[in-house]
Amino acid sequence: MAAPAPASASALLLQLLLLLPSALAAAEAPKPHVLILLADDYGWANWGFHNDGSGPHGKQLQAEIHTPNLDQLAREGVVLDRHYAFRICSPSRSSLMSGRLPMHVNWKNTGITSLNPKDPVSGSAGIPRNMTGMAAKLKEAGYRTHMVGKWDAGAATPEHTPVGRGFETFVGYHQHANDYWQEGIGFSCTGEIDVCMDKFVDFHVYNATFTGGVTPEIAREFGCDKDTAYNQSATVALAPQVTPTGCVNASYCLPERCYEEAMLRQRALQVIKGHDASTPLFLFYTSHLLHTPLQVPESYLKRVDQRIAEQGGQPVDSANRRLYAAMALFLDETVGELVQAMKAKGLWENTLVIFTSDNGGPIYEPGSANNYPLKGGKYSDWEGGVRTNAFVSGGFIPPERRGARHTGVVSIADWYGLVSELAGVDQEDKAAAEANAWLAKQGLPLLKPVDSVPQWKHIVQGTNGRPNTLYVSDKAVLRYPYKLVAGDQVYSMFTGQLYPNCSTIEGIATKGPAVPLLDDVHLFGELLDLGLPREKVDAVMDTEHCGQGKLFNVKEDPTEQN
Repeated sequence: MAAPAPASASALLLQLLLLLPSALAAAEAPKPHVLILLADDYGWANWGFHNDGSGPHGKQLQAEIHTPNLDQLAREGVVLDRHYAFRICSPSRSSLMSGRLPMHVNWKNTGITSLNPKDPVSGSAGIPRNMTGMAAKLKEAGYRTHMVGKWDAGAATPEHTPVGRGFETFVGYHQHANDYWQEGIGFSCTGEIDVCMDKFVDFHVYNATFTGGVTPEIAREFGCDKDTAYNQSATVALAPQVTPTGCVNASYCLPERCYEEAMLRQRALQVIKGHDASTPLFLFYTSHLLHTPLQVPESYLKRVDQRIAEQGGQPVDSANRRLYAAMALFLDETVGELVQAMKAKGLWENTLVIFTSDNGGPIYEPGSANNYPLKGGKYSDWEGGVRTNAFVSGGFIPPERRGARHTGVVSIADWYGLVSELAGVDQEDKAAAEANAWLAKQGLPLLKPVDSVPQWKHIVQGTNGRPNTLYVSDKAVLRYPYKLVAGDQVYSMFTGQLYPNCSTIEGIATKGPAVPLLDDVHLFGELLDLGLPREKVDAVMDTEHCGQGKLFNVKEDPTEQN
């Protein structure tokens, strides 16, 4: 009766041999190239994919907003219908790069150089020094790591900068915003006044051989030559003032190639074209667009006007809405060029593209985004402020999932775990754990562990990776489909399909400037009390008082009205 045993053993051995090729193939599968595209202040309705032409002004909106490259990537990938970030920039970016929920890493847009010397671990703006950045994780896995664009996750010490977080090279700026033509920060960028930081030019290059500002020679490598005419227009120690389209005066405008976003685009193309295809690439392209100041080359405004005319639409009745539409067009064109470069280099079939925004669009002037049909915008916890445009795409997406819409909840913190998993490294942060031993001895708060939920299997399988409570912010929690919004919420309005427009501008003229500066005026680093009446502030900022909380079913009531 024991005779059949060898046959069974042989059958088992045969099965193992048959499985061996697929197992070896899986073990030897190349790690995907990772291209993260992070937009800034991108409105829900300012993405063409969200415009189907319905509604009283749907055709006009379709004529104004033209994003064919982003739309095509979304159709070829998986749209993330429930992607949540923080309500403002820096916490979202800190969350993305650290894998922590914003409430566990940084939930304030503090000055990037803020530092408490009594707490060298976490007493700084942005990401605490001893948290391991996403780039460091991927570098550990053998990736080449490059960053282009806006950082805004702290710069108090070299360890807080992009290079300190694991990027081999960085070309971009550190602060919340920048002038697109002058590469400096000022009142028009953020609506904040800081008489010290507002004087700095913030456009830098970090690599193995150079750390410093973008010199004229480096700018020329990116295609920009600020020629003699520009230099002669400058006064002593001051850059000349320019219009939103880069004009210094009636007879002279800067070349389009000197638009900061054009230089960032050229740098990203350099990275892709110079990459060794045998090594996995991580490129973090974090666009300046569509953050204020609203500035763009004149040709893009003309292209918006031309398309509207061709589509039978009406001329845009808001200068800022027109500027924003042109900036969205520039962003879309940049994404298209980066994708074409990846394809030309032979990288595309093994590339994962992750696209999202750091928060919803700002609906104050001059932010001028549109989150229709969602309520609210940047600075609020309404869906318009925290539910962002997002998708994954690229050749790495399984063919059977292309064109799908994923309704599972995804946090901006989850990308840390996802890319770590695909790269074959553990998302656990050992450096933070070691720092906690010192913090405990000092009686200081401990660093939070990584909150990231690796979402790849959920995106591929169409399941919800976050069925439990997601802490969106200090004033909002989501246990899908239920969302609780508490406290005072600013910019609590519905914009309508065309926004801003003549009517909204007249309303602003009556109430006052609807920019988020009322609590953000600084003099030598000190916050000034303007003494404005609370009712005036509430009126200007469209504040809704939610008290202990208002509960919404955002699946059945996505506009948070009931």
